[in-house]
Amino acid sequence: MFSKLKRLLHWGNNPKPDISLSSELYEQLKPFRIPLILVQFFLLFGTLGYLILEDYDLMQAFFQTSYTFTNTGFGSLKEDSFGTITIIFTAVLMVCGAGVVTFSVAFIMSVVNNGTLIGLIKEQKMVYKIARLQNHYVICYHNEFTIQLAQQFLESHIPFVVVDNSPDFEAQAQKQKYPYYIVDDPHTHIAMLKSHLSSAKGIVSFSKNAADNITMVVSARLFEEELGRKPYYIIATANSEEEDNKLKKLGCDSVISASKLMAQRISAMAVRPDMENILERFLYRHDTPLDLEEIIVPRYSWLVLRKLKEAHFRDVTNISVVGLTQKDGTYITMPNGNTIVSSECKLLVIGTSENIRSTKRLIMKKQKPREVDYV
Repeated sequence: MFSKLKRLLHWGNNPKPDISLSSELYEQLKPFRIPLILVQFFLLFGTLGYLILEDYDLMQAFFQTSYTFTNTGFGSLKEDSFGTITIIFTAVLMVCGAGVVTFSVAFIMSVVNNGTLIGLIKEQKMVYKIARLQNHYVICYHNEFTIQLAQQFLESHIPFVVVDNSPDFEAQAQKQKYPYYIVDDPHTHIAMLKSHLSSAKGIVSFSKNAADNITMVVSARLFEEELGRKPYYIIATANSEEEDNKLKKLGCDSVISASKLMAQRISAMAVRPDMENILERFLYRHDTPLDLEEIIVPRYSWLVLRKLKEAHFRDVTNISVVGLTQKDGTYITMPNGNTIVSSECKLLVIGTSENIRSTKRLIMKKQKPREVDYV
């Protein structure tokens, strides 16, 4: 029963975020100390006063003080037998209570209306939600590219966090229905902690300012080195060849030029429209049964230094190898069965999602699988 209650209330099993906003929340809650101290002081003062002035026990004195101080009632106890001093004391307590309550309500409303406290509470809630993500992508800077990519990620069930520091970003994030977002400068250490970058798979930087993308790549690589984790897969946009070269030298895995990419697609449509229709039908749509994916052959794989035909991929997992990229970057189009599979090369395969997953399991084995021997 208790375990079910813990699961319902998310106690004990919630992953901790990389950063805590408790200190910021405490700073916002500090002003509440004055009203709380005043209320406690007058409750104590009134209770002691009634204990001295009247024949009350402790609970009666506290009860009399509570409803007198808050002006919520009178007449429950022996008020008709009050002496002059007790009446004056009660009147002073009521006036003080009215003043303190009015001051406290006005003070609290001014803090709440400021919006900072509410914003911090919302942000802390978002940070705790993001802490549950694993192998997600952090999309830096919000613009039209971010909107399109977020749509694609949502359709493909790829988790992501959008980070931007523009003043209206929160309203835009809610409008675009981003499930996870952070309002902060993406390249800062705090933003990286809030977006749970330590558990992310990669980063996409969509700033139209080249300096922002460069700063983001450098910051991500430094953060990665600080954590001592495997490299992030970093994608960034560039507006020129010079920006492209700089980003790649700094460690960006892929650099996308929107204008260049659009020109290539239009060129492909103009030169070979049938091929473009095939790509649209089988690769870009999410409801197609076919996928195209690169599989890295690890150093410990049984397939290393063997001929490609020894894997019998067509017979065992029903996929086709349409390309092979060597570790040095050499690309082999449509490799034949006698092609030697080297360590850490990449196999470009086409097939159904399930068959590609089966192929990955086959390649990851250290010993030659039995099903291959029987073919």
